[in-house]
Amino acid sequence: MLLVLSEEHKEHLVFLHEVDSAVVGEFGRIAVEFIRKGSNPKIYEGAARKLNVAVETVQHGVEGLMYLLTESSKLMISEVDFQDSVLVLGFSEELNKLLLQLYLDNRKEIRLILSELAPSLPYYHNLEWRLDVQLASRALRQQVKPVVSFRLQLDSNGTRRFHALQTDPATLLHLIQELEQALAEVKTNHCRRILRNIK
Repeated sequence: MLLVLSEEHKEHLVFLHEVDSAVVGEFGRIAVEFIRKGSNPKIYEGAARKLNVAVETVQHGVEGLMYLLTESSKLMISEVDFQDSVLVLGFSEELNKLLLQLYLDNRKEIRLILSELAPSLPYYHNLEWRLDVQLASRALRQQVKPVVSFRLQLDSNGTRRFHALQTDPATLLHLIQELEQALAEVKTNHCRRILRNIK
């Protein structure tokens, strides 16, 4: 699977053409450090002074490398696919090898960091439901008042939580129609293109 780079991302990485491989290696080290601990503007300023360029140029270069490493690690692309993805940037053979080595050395750690950052969402475990119908009361002798009660069980980090829900059949039918419409929308070509780009 090839990594598709946007034009903006390519522009951010163009700066790496102008510096030697030692600087690119240092930028790679800084990018991995920023993935671990977060961004530090002081490092951008120090590097910009040494290279006599704008701070934004250094920041874009490092952030471009961070994006390249995180997306490649997220997709676990192979060595050949990584080289083919970087080939569109027009780097020298030496720079391509340096980026490949940087990716291979750090992809497991980056995947571990990304997995820790991912939110832990609760997921469905079980659903129990019951239909109650009130046929009469002291005030009204003839009435039909149906109510659907649910007991939803969700798992979150090994703990189970129960949620009690109650609705009338008309609202439940409307909810079912909306969910079915959303599922049908996901199957359209337009939505599939968007999902492909998100992954």
